[in-house]
Amino acid sequence: MTIIEPASAALDGFVRIAVLSLELVGTVTIVTGAGAAIFLFGSRARSLGIQAVYQPVRAVLGRSILLGLEFLVAGDILKSLVINPSLNDLMVLAGLILVRTFLSISLGVEINGHWPWQETAMAARKADAARTSETARNNGEGDAQ
Repeated sequence: MTIIEPASAALDGFVRIAVLSLELVGTVTIVTGAGAAIFLFGSRARSLGIQAVYQPVRAVLGRSILLGLEFLVAGDILKSLVINPSLNDLMVLAGLILVRTFLSISLGVEINGHWPWQETAMAARKADAARTSETARNNGEGDAQ
């Protein structure tokens, strides 16, 4: 016979509610994003054409999936580390995180068109181009006067 302390039972109940809440929010986020993408496609496809609407709709759907996956991973972490902290559950968690990380990176590349680690280099190139453009514009204005 196991005796469960009231504080431990309350904490366990709280964590279970938190896990269910995170999983629910993740699921609702994905479903809502899919609904928004469908609405966006339906409302703009007639006026702009399918080709013009395809990328924005895909971006909305991809972002909602990414955000939903983050909530689902948070729920899995709590479930595996607090509720069932066995080696088997930790291995399942590691597998889920690997799969979801791969999905997140893949979706990020699909949405943004580049690898996540290229963002800093791209921002530096944009800043250099803006500085060069500003310098050329200032030099051109000075010569014109």
